[in-house]
Amino acid sequence: MFSNPFKLLKDYPKQLRLMFYGMLISTLGSSMIWPFLMIYVRQRISLPLTQIASLMTINATAAVIAAFIAGPITDRLGRKWVMVISLAGNSLVYFFMSGASDYLSFALLLALSGTFNPLYRVGADAMVADLIPSEKRPDAYALMRLSNNAGISIGPMIGGFLSSLSFSITFYFAGSGMMIYSLLLALFAIETLTHEPGVSVKTMGSFAGYLHVLRDTQFLTFIGAFILSQMCALLIWILMPVYANNIFNVPESQYGFIPTTNALMVVFLQISITKITKRFRALPVMMVGTIFYALGVGSVALGRSFIGFWISIVIMTFGELILMPTSSTYVARLAPPDMRGRYMSVAGLTWSAAAGIAPVLGGYLNDTIAPVATWYGGFVIGILGTIGFFILSRKRTDTQPSISISNI
Repeated sequence: MFSNPFKLLKDYPKQLRLMFYGMLISTLGSSMIWPFLMIYVRQRISLPLTQIASLMTINATAAVIAAFIAGPITDRLGRKWVMVISLAGNSLVYFFMSGASDYLSFALLLALSGTFNPLYRVGADAMVADLIPSEKRPDAYALMRLSNNAGISIGPMIGGFLSSLSFSITFYFAGSGMMIYSLLLALFAIETLTHEPGVSVKTMGSFAGYLHVLRDTQFLTFIGAFILSQMCALLIWILMPVYANNIFNVPESQYGFIPTTNALMVVFLQISITKITKRFRALPVMMVGTIFYALGVGSVALGRSFIGFWISIVIMTFGELILMPTSSTYVARLAPPDMRGRYMSVAGLTWSAAAGIAPVLGGYLNDTIAPVATWYGGFVIGILGTIGFFILSRKRTDTQPSISISNI
């Protein structure tokens, strides 16, 4: 079942290979800290989980605003420098976060991180769509996810060990990885944005293009269902480490193997699973993926030790393998070429919106009902997302004619 990604990578342009290896370096560093970030914050500031989780809402709110700005910028000025600025800015955030010690400092830094994050995501997704023809995009997006997760497969294990000694060292590694990738893009990447004939550059870079996106009911319905699926993932990634550590005493050094498992599954299974899923219509595939998300987050309620939480991440990862490359390809197919930045921008809001809602909702269920209530709530959210994709698949096709902004 395993497919050789390096053999597949040779069939793609040199710039995609640069992005592949740059992402590997960047995530190797950043993944040393993010699985343990909420544990670190709770150690530094003694506040209820709901208030600590609100930091992620601040992060998500900033990301929502930045994503709307990122779309027009990438459609007018290009992809490359948006990505460079995003990586360099996040690098500095990690460096400064090592010294944060109060709620206000963390709030400011996470707001900055939320501002920088969407810039890279929107730019990179649009750049891949620029570089790669439609029929080869599923594998291209799968390769980028594989690169990201190859770094994650190693980073949390190292980070779990380092964070037990010094969180400061871990933050410096995270920032260094992002800075290195930023420099690689600045020095070697070539801008991929081209202006379509008859399309005004001024119009491309304006916010007016979002009116077309907001009239695309198929796309907006997809966004609603996708937010629900991402809420399941956010509950696991942000709150499960705290739940496992505080309730069942799973140490950071051991918990690091959980995100590593997720990453290794992507590394070894993503290409093969994408070869299967791309044979089918996108919407039913995404519905199946969301079912796995629901089962994964719901199963956390049954966990009592490391092995139980490990099983939960395995279940959810199968959903991720099915859903994520399919969703990126689906959005790229829906988006007119001259509006890819804005479509990718709105699609990127799903993670930000989920990050703004899920941790606070989960923290509220934890603090007011019981810690286990978080996971029952997550299961219900996942089922609602599954229903959303099912309704969309019954009413819509997986493609629609691309409408140029010049005709709006």
